Parts: sequence; C-alpha cells; structure tokens
Amino acid sequence: MLILRLALASLRSRKLTTALTVASIALSVTLLVGIETVRAGVRDSFAGTIRGVDLIVGARGGTLQVLLSSVFGIGSPSGSVQLRTMERWKAHPAVKWVVPYSLGDSHRGFRVVGTSTEFYERYRFRKDGRITFASGRVAQSDSDVVVGSEVAERLKYTVGTPVVVTHGLRDIGTSNHDAHPFRVVGVLARTFTPIDRSVYVTLEGIEAMHGEEATTGGAKIVAAAAASRATPGADSSKAAKRAAAIIAANKRRAAAVPVAPPAGTPMAMPGAEPPPGTPMVMPGASPPPAGAPLVMPGAEPPPQVVEQVKAAAATARKEAARAAAEPAREEKPTEEHDEEHGEAHDHGDDQITSFFVGTKNRFEALMLQREMNTDLVEPLTAIIPGVALGELWQNIGSAEVGLRVIAMFAVLISITGMLVALYSSLEARRREMAILRAVGAGPTTILALLVLESTMLAFLGCVIGVAIVYAGLALGQSPIEQRFGIHLALRALGETEYGYLAMVMIAGMLIGFVPAWKAYRTSLVDGLSPRA
Repeated sequence: MLILRLALASLRSRKLTTALTVASIALSVTLLVGIETVRAGVRDSFAGTIRGVDLIVGARGGTLQVLLSSVFGIGSPSGSVQLRTMERWKAHPAVKWVVPYSLGDSHRGFRVVGTSTEFYERYRFRKDGRITFASGRVAQSDSDVVVGSEVAERLKYTVGTPVVVTHGLRDIGTSNHDAHPFRVVGVLARTFTPIDRSVYVTLEGIEAMHGEEATTGGAKIVAAAAASRATPGADSSKAAKRAAAIIAANKRRAAAVPVAPPAGTPMAMPGAEPPPGTPMVMPGASPPPAGAPLVMPGAEPPPQVVEQVKAAAATARKEAARAAAEPAREEKPTEEHDEEHGEAHDHGDDQITSFFVGTKNRFEALMLQREMNTDLVEPLTAIIPGVALGELWQNIGSAEVGLRVIAMFAVLISITGMLVALYSSLEARRREMAILRAVGAGPTTILALLVLESTMLAFLGCVIGVAIVYAGLALGQSPIEQRFGIHLALRALGETEYGYLAMVMIAGMLIGFVPAWKAYRTSLVDGLSPRA
C-alpha cells in the first residue's frame, strides 16, 4: 500500500506528463479495439445479408458470381435458368419452397428484380429480420412495382408514382420499356441490405413488359419495310439488309436445337464405358425432357452422338447461308411473323437468373446441392449462402490484416512515448530516488515503484480507450447504419479484444523496468550531491 500511495503521489505531481502519456495510450487502444469492433460488425452485417435460404441456384458458373449477382447485385450473372427447371426442382421431395429471382433490367441506376410474392415472406436478413412495408402492399399484377427504401428516398417515390424500366443492368436511356409503364404500389422499410437499393416487380410484369416491347418493335420493323418499298434508294437498301440480318438470326435460333443421343444411351462420362446396370437418370433426379443432350457442359459428346451433332450443324449452316442469300424472298414472311407474334428480339421470358431454395430439413441441403450441381438436364450451380459468404470473406480478408498492422504500430508508438516520458522524468527525479534510498528504500522498492507507475499508466489508457469505443458506438451506431448499412452492435469484449488489452498491459509493465534499472544503477551519492 505504501508503494501504491507513492506511485499515485508521483503521478499526481506530474499531471501534464501523466495526462499526455495516458491520452496517447488511450487513443492507441481506441484504434486497436475500434478496428476489431468494426471488423466484427462488418462481418456480421455482411454474413447477415441473407438468412433462411438454404441454397441459391443459378446457371453454371463461379460460386462467388452466383452469390454476388443474386444477393448483392454486383456484377453480371453467368447465365440464365429455364423456368421449367425451377418448377422441376420445386417438386423435389426435399424442397419446401422456391423463390424465383430474375435480373436483366434497371431503373435509373437501380436493379429491377422479377420475383414472386413469396419472396417477401421467405427472405430473411440478420438474425430474423423480415421484409416489411413502410407504406403500400406487395406487387401482385403485371403493372405493380415495389421499391426499396433507398430508391424511394433518392428518387422521391411514393405509392402511385409511375415508373418506366430500362432494358439492361445500366440505365443508358436508349431502350426504355415505355410501352409498359409500372406504378409504385409499395415502399419497403429500411433493411440496411441490398434490398434497399432494388426495385421489385412480378415475373408476369417482366413478361408483359418484354412482350409489349416486342410487339411494338415488330410493328416498327413492318413499317420500316413498307416505307423502304415505297421510297427506293439508300434507305431501301438499309432496310433490306436489316431484314436479311433478322431473318438469318431467326434461322440460326431455329436450327440451334439440342440433339439427343439414341434411345438407351447410358449416363456415363465421355469416353468411359458405363458399368452394367447403369441407370439412365441420376438417383433422386427427374428424368430429362425429350430432346435434351446427355452431355456435361464443355465436354465432348459421346461417340454415338458426334455424327448427329455434325449433321445438325451442317444443316444450320446451310439454312443460314440460304437465308442470307435470299433476303427479298424471305422478307414478307418475316414481316408477317413479326407482326403476328411480336418477336422483335428474344428476351428469354421463360428464363430466370436464379432461384432461392428452402429445404424441409437443413441436413438435406448438402445432398440437394450435389444433385443440382450434377443435373444432366441443365447445367446448374447450387451454392450454400453461408459457405459462399465465408469464401468471399476469406478473399477480401487481407484488408483486416492491414488495419490490424496499422493499429499495432499505433500501440507501439504510444508505448514508446510512455517509455520516453518515464525515462526523461527520471532525470528530474534523481533526488527523489536518492532520498527514498536514504530513508531505507531498497532497490526492490525503487523497482516496484517505477514498474507500478508504468503499469498504472497503461491500465488507465486501456480503460479510457475502451470507454471511448463504447461511447462512439452508442453515439454513432444509428448514423453509421443509415449511411453505410453496417450494424455495429454494442457487445461485450471478445477474446481478441482482451488479448489486445493484455498485450498493452504487459508492454506497459515491461517498459517500467527500463527506468527502474537506470534508477538502480544510480548511486546514492550522485543523487544527493549539490550538482544534482
């Protein structure tokens, strides 16, 4: 207790030096603990973007590509999935529900998502966050649209506002779907997820939007062809070339049909002999539709299919060459076809980008994922959101290491500053140390006094630094969440934070041995001499 009172009295006698030393340590601890708190908050917010979905299924591609395009709206999807494929897997015994997810359009820089009403019921975020409406209702008809909170805030949208969607993921203003306007029927409450930056319509709305645009486009082609016949010259030649190109494209699409192998071809890897009794369909999977190729994507077809594939390709080339050589003869049927069916271009309205799957039992997710990834009807990529998020976090986790290194250097600088402060103050305390030794204080007492002082400085810095972190969280939690979408929860310190604090305390205690050794080496006569 005597040494503790002496240490406190010594620190009080040097208030300015003590305050500056404690402040430097406190700021370093604030940086170190604050970085760890923000890192944990970012990871939790990132991982909590999607919950309650067991599988995300998209076209064959990379795992992260499916995750980023479907959940975070980043990048372009790898392809599309047939709507009938989703319906086929929906009937799987292990599947409880599916939610379609269709991308490909935008509105003033925000992505437009085609989905069903079940999306608003099944989608979860963070622990058990549910999608709620700030105003309005769910999109039900083909002209209804629901906007996220950020979309409504930036564009000043309310219920009843008309909306025109643009074809493509970027709003370039050249392919607006003006023929089918939408109307806002609901505004979602803020979720601090990519949902806030999205516009939601029904699948029927996407089909109607593209269908009406196709009808309008077909009418424009017919009108342009009629005008070219009435007005000869350069415009006529240009219209003829355009019609020929459309005819050739239609012929190529008609010829590009999948070729099925002969009946009885076993399901085996290319070039391998199937074992006796090899089933025609993978266990648990539905049989492929008629005409579907039994070949893995990117692989060479089996030998018995090669000749049929070559014949189909030769037929397609002949049809395309004949269509390009006779544009005038084919112009009228094409015009009538476009006018009748309204197919100026193919939007693939029977396709979706991906679909979310909920299983009846979480343990069946792995089995179902394997079945989907080996589907022989259509190449698919099924991912488990939690696993994909962990993989993504590992790829971008190098930024955490950089922040931690910066914080470590800040702590090192503050500890060095404390050493400088203690060592420099020792010169002014030479007489104090000599008097203590003269009244009976031994080297052990002097050593304990200086080490206790440095330890107390480190302890005060840690306490004040942690207090600053919690005060900052309490004051800035809501603004940070609204501005950056990162939820920083007020939580108890974890093992990592306690490890950092213990490191600072140990470093502060060890620093005290340096001036203590100097005081021990100083002789009693040197401290009491008039020169001192």
